[in-house]
Amino acid sequence: MELQDYLRVLRKRWVSIVAITALCALGAVGASLAMTPVYQATTQLYVSVQGGASTSDLLQGANFTRQQVTSYAQLVNSPSVLGPVIDDMGLDVRAESLAGRVQADSPLNTSLINVTVTDENPAVAAATADAIAGQFKDVIGELETPADGGPSAVKVSVVREATAPTDPSSPNLKLNLALGLLVGLALGVGIAVLREVLDTRVRTEDDIARVTETSVIGTIPYDEDAPKHPLIVQSSPHSHRAEAFRRVRTNLQFLDVADRPRSIVITSSLPGEGKSTTSINVAITLADAGTRVVLVDADLRRPAVARYMGLEGGVGLTTALIGRADVTDVIQPWGNGNLHVLPAGQVPPNPSELLGSQAMAQLLATLTSRYDVVLLDTAPLLPVTDAAILAKLTGGALLVAGSDKLHRNQLAESLSSLETVGARVLGIVLNRQRRKAGEQYTYYDYSPTPAVDGRARNGRRRKARSGPSAPATTPTPATTTGAVPVSTNTGSIWPGDALSESRLRGAAPTQPQPQHQRGGPRA
Repeated sequence: MELQDYLRVLRKRWVSIVAITALCALGAVGASLAMTPVYQATTQLYVSVQGGASTSDLLQGANFTRQQVTSYAQLVNSPSVLGPVIDDMGLDVRAESLAGRVQADSPLNTSLINVTVTDENPAVAAATADAIAGQFKDVIGELETPADGGPSAVKVSVVREATAPTDPSSPNLKLNLALGLLVGLALGVGIAVLREVLDTRVRTEDDIARVTETSVIGTIPYDEDAPKHPLIVQSSPHSHRAEAFRRVRTNLQFLDVADRPRSIVITSSLPGEGKSTTSINVAITLADAGTRVVLVDADLRRPAVARYMGLEGGVGLTTALIGRADVTDVIQPWGNGNLHVLPAGQVPPNPSELLGSQAMAQLLATLTSRYDVVLLDTAPLLPVTDAAILAKLTGGALLVAGSDKLHRNQLAESLSSLETVGARVLGIVLNRQRRKAGEQYTYYDYSPTPAVDGRARNGRRRKARSGPSAPATTPTPATTTGAVPVSTNTGSIWPGDALSESRLRGAAPTQPQPQHQRGGPRA
């Protein structure tokens, strides 16, 4: 991962990072408050050599004490020092246990020894430190006494007596809080990076770009009501999703001007990525723009086109392929007359063989000669090979990638299966992409705004009482014979008509809202 990848992870998962950091900080504070406070008291000793008046004797004595204090510091925790202290103070501990609470050290190049005692009671800590210092002086005097019984040349003096501390040495709340924040931050960033590395789901166009250089020709936003309104271009032509499908239609026109495909397979990697609804809505947008389109439900495993579009699906593609009916007899018109639908028909026991047969190739040749565009909704690529077989027979494949559902390795496997059979990948449509509220193009919403102010309501009352009003123009429900006048454009754009997007959208009829001046006569 590069630096920009880490920054992207921090922006994406900053909430979890902050939460983990806060939890660790709270845990450090809680642990500190739960700990029993302990206190430290320190006594400082000075070791010197007696005797010798010359400078040379003094220098030798100083060097001797600096060499000896390291060994003397080790004697502080010995039973010979701690045992008598326990007896004199009446402590209910063993020498080994007390030694764990006593620490002795000597600063570098000095003749000083610091004796530190840790205890839950500050007064006991100070008293124990002073008692150890007194006993230590006696032990050193005995050890350094000459064999002839003369006075010891080594003198140990107490230069700083222990005092009862007022503040505990442990726990250190500020230090523990700082450590908790650092550990929490490191843990949060580490978990965020690990999740990013392990999470291979496709969510954005950047995720697709990591797998392939194939162009993303459209991004369909997520809509929780999409299952209730699969034909969004017909039911809500001014919605964001409808505009996204129109952008897919526009981008399809510029795939390859010199060798524009007349037949296109629309498929996905896995079930449930929205390939059928994408096929239907793209077909409707092409038909609205004046292109003569036939939509073929070639998903002979789980056909859905007829159910979504409200058509009879008992006869269709399989009926024509086995020769029981002519293809013209089973094709059904839909909408404004530019769109025709060939349902799947009965589910056969051998879908792959039927789709790869010579009869299917001849049927495709017939349809491409009669229509400007032939769209084929097929089964997913990874479970079965139907889509790869058809992609080889047609002008190319359009792959639908479901955001938050598809993984990058699955997308790569799907593209590889198409490349293996020599199929042409026309592009990828990223479906159901979730966007934050700030990323929505609300300023581009050209849908009619209903009047809600008092003038509009008064205007409607006056008009209702003055006489009958003309009925509002609404889209005609989809039927097999009726027309849905979503657009009034004529002429096919697929052969090369360079119509603008505003003209392609056409005159979608809307009901004008009555407007009146304020203060007019009330109905």
